[in-house]
Amino acid sequence: MGEISLLAFADKMNEIMPTIIKEFARRQINELYKGKITLPQFLILDFLQKQGEVKMTALANFMNVTTAAMTGIVDRLVRDHYVVRVFDPKDRRIIKIKPTAKGRELVKKVNQQRREMIIKIFGRLSQTDRQDYLRILLQILEILNKKESNI
Repeated sequence: MGEISLLAFADKMNEIMPTIIKEFARRQINELYKGKITLPQFLILDFLQKQGEVKMTALANFMNVTTAAMTGIVDRLVRDHYVVRVFDPKDRRIIKIKPTAKGRELVKKVNQQRREMIIKIFGRLSQTDRQDYLRILLQILEILNKKESNI
């Protein structure tokens, strides 16, 4: 592939990304892609898996939504037994969210299936191509994580 303008690159990315996302999703056979849990719900469960018990405000900040919006998402996760609300015995206004065994197991299962799929797909690429791809993704992540970024 020769030189490509930024505009042509953007057009090509717009063209191929929906198909890549669809094909990755099609290859996953878990609750996330069966419609039993939404992507925002899974992102919250994954965050809780890494962070443990967290306050509602921390979840809202992580998802970049209001605490009111987060309450609705958490309500559904509580209803489906993926998380529980934990009240601070000293101050009942402080509510923390904690994953249940069912929630932790779901995250573990989805991540394991995703890992296996990545191995199957990226095993077809050379080690150099995989390293280049990862290097670029890490650069993109760094750009996206910069708070002062206007993206």
